[in-house]
Amino acid sequence: MSADDMSVSGMPPAGGEPRHHRPGAEQTTDEQDGGGRRTGYEERTASRRPAGSNGSAHSSTRDQLLDAAEQLLLEEGYAAVTSRRVGARAGITPQLVHYYFRTMDDLFIEVFRRRADAGLELLREALRSRPTLHQLWDLRETGLTTPRFSLEYMALANHRKAVRATLTDYYRRYRQLQLDVFTAAFADLGIPPERCPPLIAQLFMIGITQIMAIDLDLGVDTDREAVDEFVRRQIDRLAEERSEPAAATGG
Repeated sequence: MSADDMSVSGMPPAGGEPRHHRPGAEQTTDEQDGGGRRTGYEERTASRRPAGSNGSAHSSTRDQLLDAAEQLLLEEGYAAVTSRRVGARAGITPQLVHYYFRTMDDLFIEVFRRRADAGLELLREALRSRPTLHQLWDLRETGLTTPRFSLEYMALANHRKAVRATLTDYYRRYRQLQLDVFTAAFADLGIPPERCPPLIAQLFMIGITQIMAIDLDLGVDTDREAVDEFVRRQIDRLAEERSEPAAATGG
């Protein structure tokens, strides 16, 4: 049994069969040997596929698998995401799960990237529109991941190096783009970095947002209105500091 037949917990799926073996089908001798060659099952499947193998049917099945994996992860945790469970949720065989995603790492990474790529694009759009600090605060909970999603992937990253590398790369790019947005907002207000460094403002808003989101997910009571009012007052004070010198000089 290959490592690809293992579930995320390191155990083979219940009653696990060889990855590309179908009941009633003769297994060929050109099974995947780790070198990237197609298996006999993949060759047969590809030969039956209509021209344009990246068509809508292929994409639809792939998206169904990604949806199924994400649902399981959010409902039961990452340990529940096995090829057998994902296949059952999507209504296909476990062997086909590995046809679309060679390893479980590949599946986990694609589930994450689907949300992460859209999140990066949202930040790029925000940077182009140069939002104000008030708008950044209003957008603080606009994201494509939930606290539970993020926490599950942080836990998963402790066990799977490929997933950890993907998360690290994404968060570095995300945080840099986010910092660029904050830097632009402070520059537009005319607030010097020594008065309020954009990085500090970024971490402040991120920290508050994440803690409040986790509290909400866990059902812990937090006075969200009081926090919101306090932050808005601080933003208004920064804006007033900018307008006062201008008024004094008649600018």
